[in-house]
Amino acid sequence: MQEFIDENDTADGDLYEHHRFEIAKGQQPVRIDKFLMNSIENTTRSKIQKAADSGNIFVNGTSVKSNYKVKPDDVIRVMLEHPPYEHLLKGENIPIDIVYEDEQVIVVNKPAGMVVHPGHGNYSGTLVNALAYHFDNLPMNSSERPGLVHRIDKDTSGLLVVAKTEEAMLHLTKQFAAKTSEREYFAIVWGNIEDDEGTIEGNIDRHPINRMQMHVFPDGEQGKPAITHFKVVERFGYVTVVSCQLETGRTHQIRVHMKYIGHTLFNDERYGGDKILKGTTFTKYKQFIDNCFKTLPRQALHARTLGFEHPTSGEFLRFTSEIPVEITSCIEKWRNYSKAVQLNEED
Repeated sequence: MQEFIDENDTADGDLYEHHRFEIAKGQQPVRIDKFLMNSIENTTRSKIQKAADSGNIFVNGTSVKSNYKVKPDDVIRVMLEHPPYEHLLKGENIPIDIVYEDEQVIVVNKPAGMVVHPGHGNYSGTLVNALAYHFDNLPMNSSERPGLVHRIDKDTSGLLVVAKTEEAMLHLTKQFAAKTSEREYFAIVWGNIEDDEGTIEGNIDRHPINRMQMHVFPDGEQGKPAITHFKVVERFGYVTVVSCQLETGRTHQIRVHMKYIGHTLFNDERYGGDKILKGTTFTKYKQFIDNCFKTLPRQALHARTLGFEHPTSGEFLRFTSEIPVEITSCIEKWRNYSKAVQLNEED
């Protein structure tokens, strides 16, 4: 079992940095308590105001009150007297679905609903907690998270590679940065994608207003470059099944890129896909969509294929994860619905 505290997080005497935000140039003036409410998950305005009253919210190195108006280029830091809980990592005896393991790497098939690493509001039950229990001395990445080379969202299922040695960590990190790894995702999106295949490009950064979302900045004025290639697998009129190949790996990349081209992921609550975005107003159709949401109670996204060069042997390894039953069942519902609609139209 591992436990560590990152002493580099200490600053300003006995205070520890819990959150840091560098404000974009296009930010409109807004109260800092409101800004932080929209930027930090699982918090309340009263907690933020209490932190401000205690002198724990700093802007450009100076503590501010909750009515301070956030401006472009501000650097906001939330500082508290205890280390962030994610830096008090405790191993937990949580089962891991290991697809492959040797002395250098582990390939894990993560279930939907499991958070990859501890963070604000999720301090236990994560994949990293499980890794810390089952494996000793995993190397730390640049964010002090043991073994992690990349991550996938909580409600996305599928494959991740974990490094067991410093050599593997360095080698795999370079591969992901050089875009030589292979990552293919399987998804259901709203709407009928006209082209059989295509490429989506556009810088990705935090949404300027809703900080829980990412946003595409096509002019490249901010954010990091992101490229997603897609191919249509099956069409059902109101939704489309697609395969997405990542060239880069930004936060929420497929989710925000697909929304950007008008095809939000099916049942993606954060990006509005948990509402009927395409289709009819008939009651029976609404009931059908509700049944689909119940069958697939999370965004329709699965990390299906993962490929990389082995850190020591140089062999290119490729792994494929079976599409979860909740996604295949949802697709089957759409397949049957689509056939029924076609028959009715022919009659």
